[in-house]
Amino acid sequence: MSNKEQLLNDIGIVSFVLVELGLYLDTHPTDRNAMEYFNHYNRIKHQMVKEFSMKYYPLTMDMAESNKEWRWGAAPLPWEGACE
Repeated sequence: MSNKEQLLNDIGIVSFVLVELGLYLDTHPTDRNAMEYFNHYNRIKHQMVKEFSMKYYPLTMDMAESNKEWRWGAAPLPWEGACE
């Protein structure tokens, strides 16, 4: 697995954790430990998405910022083999 694929995989894992924590917090909104975990993993995900966007291409439009050129359309499309 390349570094790019590994980072995408890790972002997917952390995204899954955040969805699950969000669902838990929907039914347990006063659980401080769960909120701390959510905030912790949310910071990690944001950092990983920013790192990926700087190295390869932006994953979200808000990460498309660049001083040189507009990079939002730089990602390969699914029919170009990006989803294999």
